[in-house]
Amino acid sequence: MNTDPTWHQCMIQGHWFKHLPLSLQDSLLRSARLRALAPGQVLFQRGDAPCGLYAVLSGSMRVGAVSSEGKEALLTLVEAPQWFGEISLFDGQPRTHDAQAEGGVNLLWIPQAALLALLAQQPGYWRDFALLMSQKLRLVFVALEQQSLLAAAPRVALRLLQIAAGYGEMNDSRRVLQLSQEQLALMLSLSRQTTNQILKSLQQDGALRLGYGEIEILDPARLQALASPAGTVIR
Repeated sequence: MNTDPTWHQCMIQGHWFKHLPLSLQDSLLRSARLRALAPGQVLFQRGDAPCGLYAVLSGSMRVGAVSSEGKEALLTLVEAPQWFGEISLFDGQPRTHDAQAEGGVNLLWIPQAALLALLAQQPGYWRDFALLMSQKLRLVFVALEQQSLLAAAPRVALRLLQIAAGYGEMNDSRRVLQLSQEQLALMLSLSRQTTNQILKSLQQDGALRLGYGEIEILDPARLQALASPAGTVIR
């Protein structure tokens, strides 16, 4: 199909897509279809059959799960130019979590059949998709380590820096995050009260500014110092 040049302009802002072979970039965009989701619309749910790979062009996707008791686990908010859905590409197994539009969302969709056909023709491309999944796996290991070793305040600071950097996908970190305190608390498995207290303290210290549904980072170095007392650099 014909591709919109703005798709490439958006995707090239992401670290993974930017470093793909040009032939693979072209193949993905030729197979891509545009999907628009209304606020709250579900893209797929845990247990659904694999349907392909997605990239966010605008808006954000809420990825998580809800227990039978109605308790939500929010893993992350996926924003442009991040990709998601690669796990089911590898194992062909059902979706592991729910993906729902946080607001209005525009996605690029590469159908599963198109991906498998491409990889059958060019098996060397499997490594490129493995790099996408390995980046996510690294983040999971970091999050598990944070849960065990870091107090609540450093975990908040670290997650804010990670979100600002698009979890390593963005070339330049953002200062204004479209993120509510409730969403941040859910992602870190902290109470909203604890999260609110930490954010207010950081605001008083001049590290950030709290707004309605957003958090503006004013002093990344201050957050870095809190997040990595041993001197680890957040990327």
